[in-house]
Amino acid sequence: MRSDNRLSRMLHVLLHMAEQDAPLTSETIGKMLNTNPVVVRRMMSGLRERGYVQSEKGHGGGWVLTRPLSELSLLDVYQALGEPPIFALGLDQSEPKCLVEQAVNAGLEGAMAESRRLLLERFATIRMDQLARDFQERLKLHPHCTER
Repeated sequence: MRSDNRLSRMLHVLLHMAEQDAPLTSETIGKMLNTNPVVVRRMMSGLRERGYVQSEKGHGGGWVLTRPLSELSLLDVYQALGEPPIFALGLDQSEPKCLVEQAVNAGLEGAMAESRRLLLERFATIRMDQLARDFQERLKLHPHCTER
């Protein structure tokens, strides 16, 4: 099963955007993520709707941050992306009348709901500027690194 990596990819993009003095085009971001610019625009739309980024058309246009990283949490970005699935695990619903299936699903649902709640609480405590500082510290340790 494929994992949904939209959150990590968007966090990556936002950190790059914060490092730039000029807007980043969907094409540039698409090359960075090895994806189509249309996919970039789709991912950025939720962030734009919440006022975290804006896009400017025309020559010199592209995507820019509209808020400081200190005002954005991982939870904000996660929600702006439409709250992608956290777990690849799912519940079997093939035999809903089966008492074994009901017991298994009840056990899994509780554990998954609690795990999701804890993870989202943690996302709310992590600000984007913390990630940016971590990046800067890593860069100091590897000043010749070209992978940014």
